[in-house]
This record gives sequence, C-alpha cells and structure tokens, in this order.
Amino acid sequence: MQFRYKKITIKVGSNVLAKSDGTLNVSRIAHLVDQIAFLHKNGVEVVLVSSGAVAAGRAVMQPCKKTDAVSQRQLWAALGQVKLISRYSDFFQEDGLVCAQVLTTKENFSSRGHYLNMKNCFSTLLENKVIPIVNENDTISVTELMFTDNDELSGLIASMVDSEALIILSNIDGVYNAHPKNEDAKLIERIEITDNEAQNAISSERSNFGRGGMLTKFRIAKKVAGDGIGVHVANGTRDNVLIDLLDVQQSLKHTFFVPNEKPSSGVKKWIAYSDGFAKGQIVVNAGAVNALNSEKAVSLLPVGVVRIDTEFKKGDLIKILDEKGETVGLGKAAYHSDKLDKEKLSEKQRPVVHYDYLYLENKNGAS
Repeated sequence: MQFRYKKITIKVGSNVLAKSDGTLNVSRIAHLVDQIAFLHKNGVEVVLVSSGAVAAGRAVMQPCKKTDAVSQRQLWAALGQVKLISRYSDFFQEDGLVCAQVLTTKENFSSRGHYLNMKNCFSTLLENKVIPIVNENDTISVTELMFTDNDELSGLIASMVDSEALIILSNIDGVYNAHPKNEDAKLIERIEITDNEAQNAISSERSNFGRGGMLTKFRIAKKVAGDGIGVHVANGTRDNVLIDLLDVQQSLKHTFFVPNEKPSSGVKKWIAYSDGFAKGQIVVNAGAVNALNSEKAVSLLPVGVVRIDTEFKKGDLIKILDEKGETVGLGKAAYHSDKLDKEKLSEKQRPVVHYDYLYLENKNGAS
C-alpha cells in the first residue's frame, strides 16, 4: 500500500468523538488510534490535534452548584483531559506505540521565541517516534485569547511542524455548495486558494459540541493551503477514513484544498497566525495595496502609509489595513512609529515592514 504523504497533522473534532448525549465515543477513539498506528508503522509521521476533553469530563460529573458557562467548561476540561489522554495512551499502547500530551494556549505563540520552543518540542517527540496529541488548555485559556477552535490550532500546528497535509475530520463529507441538509447540496471536492465563491455558500451554523463550524474550517484551510500544505476535510465517522484518504489507490469523496506551490518561510508562517498579537495598526493607500499584492516581492514603504491608527515599537507585529478597513496583511515593524514621518522625507526610504517579515492575506490565499 502506497500513501500520499509522509508527514501529516490530523484534527479530529468534538462532533466526531462525542455521542449524541455529549459523552465520549470510546469505540471511535479506538478505531482512530488503530488507523494512526497503521499509518505510523508504515512510515507516516502523525501529529494529532484532538478535541473531546469537555465531552470526556461531562461524563465524569455535573457541577455541584449552578455555575457559569466558563467555569463549567473549565471543570469538564480539567476532568476530561485526564480521561481523554488516558484512553489514547491505553489504545496506542495496545498497538505498541507511545503518545504524549501537549497542552497549549494562544499565548504560547505570542512571540517568535515561544513559537520556536514549541516547534522544538514537536521535533523532539517525532524524532523519538512519539505520537503528539495536542489540545488547547481550556482550563486556563482566557476567553479573549482562545483559539477560534481546534481548527485554528491544527492549522498553526500543521504549519509549524511542516506537515505535507492537514486532515480535518468532521461529521460530514466536506464542504458543500449549500447547507448539507438541503436536498440540492453538492459536495465541493476541490477548492483552489484563489476561490472565494464557495465561502458564500457555507452555513455559519456551528457544531453541537465544538466552538467552530464549516466556515471556520474553510478560512483556516485556505490559510494553511496558502502555506503550501494540502488540506483535506473528510467525514471522521466513516470507517477507515484515514487509510482510504491517504491510499493512492483509493478515491474517497471529500473536499481537498489545493496547496500553494510557493510555501511561506518559517517566519511568515508564524506571523500568519499571530494577528491576535498585533500591537500596532496602520492604514495604507490603494497604490501600496496593489504593489504588495503584485507578483514582485515588495516591502511596505512609508510613502504608502496613509495614517497610524495604533502606535508601535520596533519589532512589534502590526496589522496593515486598506482605506476601506479591510485587512491587507500583518508584519513585523522595522522601527518605531514615531520615525515614520521622518522616513517619508528621506530620499531612500527604509521599509516600515520588510518583505521577509510580511504576511499578505490575498497573496497567500487567505480570505
């Protein structure tokens, strides 16, 4: 049997791992582990981003008194992480493999140093043939700094570890051109990073047990594909979905996001997922937007800056907007904002953001 990839990140959602009553579907976890173990033993490196902690915790106990939604989630996540990783560990052990838990928060990716430290952790685990199982640490995450859901986290992890593909397992076959419950809805089997039409047809409805939905998956998938990583959205409730998806002899019905042929650099990959940590904000004119999105590698010069909305220091991440308020990109400031006016008067202007530290939404297929 020949597989399409040698290194993948798999994200399995709450709706795949939870039963209709919200508790953990243990038999599905066992089947998922058997598939991953088979891939691993056939030379495929796997990083698993798994939801399910809250579902596992819900089965342990109910709050002893009336609690708010955040406290309730913290309780179930704290209880459930133990149970969830225990299930994974036992099942992997039966297949002769070792797994490790990696809990993270969005703040762990706030600086390049933190990012590289996390990357080194995954490299060490994979070098030692350990299966990393990743989840957001819901017990301590602050609401304002939480990932949208594990789709966003899995995209960041896939990019960080240089996966060839990200496989997002949902409870439907992929992205449809209408709500999947509609009789006329058709599965979109192939999406290019420049294709924005499919987004308009996607329902914003969220899943029963997760925080995200198909619209989130679409946006994350396009960003990841823009980084040169193929993204597959498939039905995780289907038997042998991973094996059939990766087997070059099989043709499983699902949605594939075609990767960009020019992947981003390591620094740009970090910047791409760091918009929540931008400290400054500037507005640029139409000429600058056109120049940045052209085929040429162009840095952002001071002459293109219309105004500074939020001041920044050298090394800060800054969000770049056009005059309509739409996001153009994100970059690392080359100097303090108070030096911008002086640079505009210089014969040889220094870039506000050098191309090497600039991530552009449209140019990288994001939407």
